Amino acid sequence: MKRNIAVIFGGRSSEHEVSCMSAANIISWIDKSRWNIIPIGITKEGRWLNTEKLESIRDGSWVDSKVTAELSPDASRKSVIMTEPSGEVTDVPVDVIFPALHGKYGEDGTIQGLFEIADIPYVGCGVLSSAVCMDKFYTKLIVDSIAGEAGVRQAEYVGIREYEARDMDAVVRKVEERLSYPVFIKPSRSGSSCGVTKALDRFQLMEGIERALEYDSKVLVEEFILGHEVECAVFGGGFQKPVASGVGEILAAAEFYDYDAKYNNPNSVTVTDPVLPGNATEVIRRAAVRIFNALDCYGLARVDFFVKESGEVIFNEINTLPGFTAISMYPKLWEAAGVPPTELVERLIDNAFERYKETER
Repeated sequence: MKRNIAVIFGGRSSEHEVSCMSAANIISWIDKSRWNIIPIGITKEGRWLNTEKLESIRDGSWVDSKVTAELSPDASRKSVIMTEPSGEVTDVPVDVIFPALHGKYGEDGTIQGLFEIADIPYVGCGVLSSAVCMDKFYTKLIVDSIAGEAGVRQAEYVGIREYEARDMDAVVRKVEERLSYPVFIKPSRSGSSCGVTKALDRFQLMEGIERALEYDSKVLVEEFILGHEVECAVFGGGFQKPVASGVGEILAAAEFYDYDAKYNNPNSVTVTDPVLPGNATEVIRRAAVRIFNALDCYGLARVDFFVKESGEVIFNEINTLPGFTAISMYPKLWEAAGVPPTELVERLIDNAFERYKETER
């Protein structure tokens, strides 16, 4: 008997459009002989809608759906409540959820908490690891404790909270005492490089901080690192020992790999078999698994690093719900390792059930 899988996408974050692209691919890769797919889109305003046609996700017309689809928090129901325009209400059972949501309200532990309350298995990291990995402040605090053992270091950084930015002169002094220009400015809780800027002087630093604060109440200012920008995919957790893929390198068409360079510039390239100095590839693969475990990740994560020409490896950040778009590194790395997207998606779904069995013991 086929079971029901809900794929949730869209959302209220700045990565809404990327989420839709990821969901369209995930849905196309799910084995239709095993699963009835329930696509649930969350609009930018936060409305939950059901859509039946894959093409409507690709072209964006799903937002015109008149059927609402809200996940019930009632653990005894384990269902999505569908409401037709006529007012007719139907409970549709859900066996597992694949959240294709990136950024706030999708990758930060909030919706994972809803899944836990609803008592429905779901793909990916749990509440704690999702929240910690989404917040670069706290990611750094935890990775600091194991970076040396993992054979890597982190980029030097200065953290700024919103209230501190009221005295911008003091913030600038704080940064300049610790770091040299150029520097990168990042919102603490934002993905796909949204709100990220590079500053060559204090004027650009102030502008960058103000822009980053539009995305989050905490900001990181980090040292500029010249080197290869690379990523490593990790899968596993629970009964399955986490394993790392190979390493992929990003060759950005722009000065750095910002949102536009990722999704709108066709000249940006991702390479799944880069030549890196020394033994950097193996250092990255080992470190990716150590960081995955230290942050209590489960299911999947993409771990990002820099590699200097000297061979030094520097941890950058981690994404617990990496993209599944046509150019996304996570599925591309596993495909290069011999795991096609259809098989990868099935493994992730099976892994969700394994965690659920663990919690029942």
